[in-house]
Amino acid sequence: MNPHATTLLVLADPGEPQLRMLDRFRESMKIVTSQRPEDFAQSAPAADAILVWSGNRELVQQVWAMAPHVRWIHSRAAGLDTLLFPALVESAVPLTNSSGVYSRSLGEFVAAAVLFFAKDFHRMKRNQAAGRWEQFDVQEAHGRTMGIVGYGDIGRAAARLAKALGMQVIALRRRPEKSDRDDLVDEALGAERLLELMARSDYVVVAAPLTPDTRGLVGATAIAAMKSTGVLVNVGRGAVIDEAALIEALRNRSIRGAALDVFEQEPLPSGHPFYGMDNLLLSPHCADHTETWIDDAMQFFTENLGRFERGEPLKNVVEKKLGY
Repeated sequence: MNPHATTLLVLADPGEPQLRMLDRFRESMKIVTSQRPEDFAQSAPAADAILVWSGNRELVQQVWAMAPHVRWIHSRAAGLDTLLFPALVESAVPLTNSSGVYSRSLGEFVAAAVLFFAKDFHRMKRNQAAGRWEQFDVQEAHGRTMGIVGYGDIGRAAARLAKALGMQVIALRRRPEKSDRDDLVDEALGAERLLELMARSDYVVVAAPLTPDTRGLVGATAIAAMKSTGVLVNVGRGAVIDEAALIEALRNRSIRGAALDVFEQEPLPSGHPFYGMDNLLLSPHCADHTETWIDDAMQFFTENLGRFERGEPLKNVVEKKLGY
């Protein structure tokens, strides 16, 4: 092997099957894989890149401190709130993530949540289990309004299916002018207009990353602004919503319901109020767990790794100080 070949540190269990997708790079680069910081001690000083496949922030910090010449770090996860630490944020080293890899499935979950409540599938299943023939009126998604808090890749995936259902889409984003030519968005609002979006939407989709600015963003005031017939859907990060305020709203039925894939604490502890609510669709953070989701994440990384080797611009470079 060329003594000047790229050195890649992979923070992962060496037995994970997706790591075989890196085999084609092994002739041209040195790849070291482990979940123990001491195993990187010899290779880290010359490391060029780090793949955070399944390591926690503590491990990343330890390896980072040993690798002063790293020129790129990639996270398998799309959300970065559990990874970012001050030294990484302040460094000039580019950080990429898997944003977009999981978006299509999450968009489908949002569409499913809309139809779950519009057609009242819970009532249908309850009546079926009871052997009861009870006709009732259902709603159409067509003509309803979907408000999207955090209009990134997941938000766009949800908007695409919302438009296919004939819905209107309002997007809340830090820079609403970026949606000026977006055919999926009927109206884009700045972050200061959150309460307006909550009040106008039949379905509010939270797809924002977790940052200091978004923690608790959808709190009691925002939830109180929703229509009594409104539904709240979270496919972003659990802590973006004030769960205590949401639990109160669901108990009081001041909104129609919610569909959640993410939570402040995961897994939810036994006896959590969410488990017993009949106006809540609960997914145990697996709405993006398709048959190929982990393979897809590695495929995306290998494409970026090829770009890195060729000196081409990387995809999904995040703004570390913004957290996404």
